[in-house]
Amino acid sequence: MSFLLPCPNCGPRPVDEFSCAGEVTVRPQGAPSLRELTSYLYFKRNVAGVQREWWCHRLGCEAWFTAERDTRTNEVLSIDVPEPAGPAAPDAPPLPDTPAV
Repeated sequence: MSFLLPCPNCGPRPVDEFSCAGEVTVRPQGAPSLRELTSYLYFKRNVAGVQREWWCHRLGCEAWFTAERDTRTNEVLSIDVPEPAGPAAPDAPPLPDTPAV
């Protein structure tokens, strides 16, 4: 099923122009065990409903962004461009990790 995905730079475009890199996950901290690493890399929630995913506009501006999408209807609820890594403010929420691709 095809749908339109709004690129933060180019506006709404056919989903065929994008690559999905999977769910937004949290990378294990420190020295993870083999079990934690395997879980992070291979076991995804894959919900039937709203989930946050990494997307790249591969046939356009090549921007990476996250989209909150309902997997049952392909309705895109919101998009977000993560800030580049750097010194964060002490009260700033943690940014999601880059996709494990």
